[in-house]
Amino acid sequence: MSPDIQQVKQGMKAVWEAGDFGQIAARMTANAEAFVGRIGLKAGDKVLDVACGTGNLAIPAARMGCEVTGVDIAANLVAQARQRAQREGVKADFQEGDAEALAFADNTFDAVITMFGAMFAPRPDVTAKELVRVAKPGGLIAMANWTPEGFVGAMFKLNAKYVPPPEGMPSPAQWGIPATAEERLRAAGARSVESKKVINVFDFPFGPRQVVEFFREYFGPTKVAFSKLDAAKQRELAQELEALWAKHNRGTADHTVVDGEYLEVRARK
Repeated sequence: MSPDIQQVKQGMKAVWEAGDFGQIAARMTANAEAFVGRIGLKAGDKVLDVACGTGNLAIPAARMGCEVTGVDIAANLVAQARQRAQREGVKADFQEGDAEALAFADNTFDAVITMFGAMFAPRPDVTAKELVRVAKPGGLIAMANWTPEGFVGAMFKLNAKYVPPPEGMPSPAQWGIPATAEERLRAAGARSVESKKVINVFDFPFGPRQVVEFFREYFGPTKVAFSKLDAAKQRELAQELEALWAKHNRGTADHTVVDGEYLEVRARK
């Protein structure tokens, strides 16, 4: 890796280790379980969850009888995943790992899965090659990627307005464009790619202002973005984020319900 890429990766690790993503992930378990339930896993499958976070995909896959390994760049999320698996009585192996340099042999897994995870790795072409490389011939590569035109894509754009990403780094939301996801995976060796758009419902029992504070406290990227701004810019970003949540809220003033669109991608090696 070049020094620049090393620096980017160190920065990304620090971002995802900031806050407590487990608080965010806990509110997305139902959607993750639905994703696992519809991608066609079966008992006995060897499954790799890339950028596994606190185990939202890995744990339901293990519960189905799959032999599951989860990898994530953030040490604290790996620790939470291990604790959660133990607490829920399921067997899964969690370890620190890089989506761009998976520590597994070629043709190892029946399924390689990732939800709102591998899309954030800085070099999508390298990531795609790794996802396909470690899958067995005929194996499944399944991704869930936020779309650029959806609500989370709008949040990405707003954050980038205040804290621009590293120069030359493509937006993670490009993985949510069907043609782009297909082009990347086919170039990496996938023989078939299909995708569809799905909605993740964000549901918080408090208003948009409190949602912004919740993300500011617990969501690493938001927490780090605010930390890089002076007090005036922090107020501006908070106001714009609150306005965005309020605009898309189909709940009430004290109950925020927002639809977050993502692209579900399924490829075969």
